[in-house]
Amino acid sequence: MKKPAPASPPETVILTELIAAEPAFVSGSTLAKKLGMSRVAIWQYMEKLREQGFAFEAVRARGYRLTERPSGLNASLVQAYRRDRAGDFPLQLLAEVDSTNDEAARQLAAGKAAPFAIIAQRQTKGRGRFGRAWHSEANGNLYASFAFRPRLEPARMQMFTLWMGANVCELVGKFCRTAPGLKWPNDLLFDGRKAGGMLTEARMDADQIRDLVFGLGLNINSPSEGWPEDLAGRAVSLAEHTRQPLDLNKFTAALIGRVLQAYDRFVDGSYSKTFADLWNRYDVLRDRPVAVLTPTQRVAGTALGIDDEGCFVVRTDKNRTERFRAGEVTLEKPARS
Repeated sequence: MKKPAPASPPETVILTELIAAEPAFVSGSTLAKKLGMSRVAIWQYMEKLREQGFAFEAVRARGYRLTERPSGLNASLVQAYRRDRAGDFPLQLLAEVDSTNDEAARQLAAGKAAPFAIIAQRQTKGRGRFGRAWHSEANGNLYASFAFRPRLEPARMQMFTLWMGANVCELVGKFCRTAPGLKWPNDLLFDGRKAGGMLTEARMDADQIRDLVFGLGLNINSPSEGWPEDLAGRAVSLAEHTRQPLDLNKFTAALIGRVLQAYDRFVDGSYSKTFADLWNRYDVLRDRPVAVLTPTQRVAGTALGIDDEGCFVVRTDKNRTERFRAGEVTLEKPARS
């Protein structure tokens, strides 16, 4: 017998009802009936929402209407934008944390039921591939980690980040009505400037992936003048690229839905039917001169895309085909004819 979805918190239910009814009013009695509580209790929860930056118009005999919502991340608002799915996915929003990936891993190790997400407004030790620091200030960007217990064979890990990255890229493109690109294995770019990165970490037993954390940092609304000197000119935010601020809460709600959908398709294997087309649509390296740096060698050639195992494929300058499971890729200047 299927278990019923967990009930959403009252604040989320109130916001869900008000957003669904916009621009109409919702009566206090309707909210009270929906939540099974008194109208006085409804008023008390709305006062809590006011303290978080929400504002409401109240009219006798008509009810309430939402007139203002916070611009920063708000867990109740994110869940409300997910409508009837809000109660089925635990979301924890933190003002600050060392790393969302580390916090998700700690909670998995402590036995917390998965899936769930950790989102932070600021990271003090955010990181990307190879342990590199990820600039993670509280400036309107998104730092999130999704925790799972997939019980899959370790060999499938190679494709996971690529598949999830392609889905994040497509979501960004549709949400922002623009054309992002993917740089193997995990960077999201606009015109060669980095707008986001992904990092997957796992704990494995001998025959299966036990705990899996998919982390991503996306530059959403950070101002162009806010980058450290070493990132200026190399990093870009979605708002900077589109020349308008994004609704961070609405985007986060859409991201949660897309990540969960992509994860389900990865686990059941149906992702393989569309993965190649999706990746090739956004691949910014294919058919371009590149160099791949590994701990033991540097290989220059032309990028041919990825193979069925997620390896990066290069036709070398000596006309050999080489495949890489890991490495640092840089674009090279075309040779002069």
